[in-house]
Amino acid sequence: MWQDWHLRRAARVVGRGGVIAYPTEAVWGLGCNPWNPAAVARILDLKGRPASKGLIVIAATVAQLSSYVVFPSPEVRAQVVATWPGPVTWILPVTPGVPAWLRGGRGSLAVRVTAHPVAAALCRLAGPLVSTSANPAGRSPARSVLAVHRYFGARIDYRVPGATGSRSRPTEIRDARTGLVLRHGSS
Repeated sequence: MWQDWHLRRAARVVGRGGVIAYPTEAVWGLGCNPWNPAAVARILDLKGRPASKGLIVIAATVAQLSSYVVFPSPEVRAQVVATWPGPVTWILPVTPGVPAWLRGGRGSLAVRVTAHPVAAALCRLAGPLVSTSANPAGRSPARSVLAVHRYFGARIDYRVPGATGSRSRPTEIRDARTGLVLRHGSS
């Protein structure tokens, strides 16, 4: 199947330290191996985004996030897991050793188990990915592969074919420790 070939190629690019663009629930995202500091630095540079803002890490399963975050209680775990896979990103406490370049120097990290079929398939092949909207800071998120190309040209190592989901805005972000909604999403 042609999509499998593209997914395998994207996973190889990520494994070699590359930066990819791929469709997500609402917009196109930029992704890389979260543990690769050079790849993360490239994404931050492409976006003009300060490292202090932190990044989102997406996964295909809750288990894939076990080396990144912990659930403060069984109740919080149940609340978070009830929204996954799905378009809700949660801020959770980090496990020891999660790099500052992911968490913006804080003791927490934004994570999501994605329901988008392409993004989830990528995570099954490549492992968890950095997921940030494909746009320079201050510009509208890319909603098509053409917009990704216009923003970044050849500075992206691979673009995974596919369509974004039907959501009109990026995913909601909630803080699991306080229950506060930090960014509202929409359907």
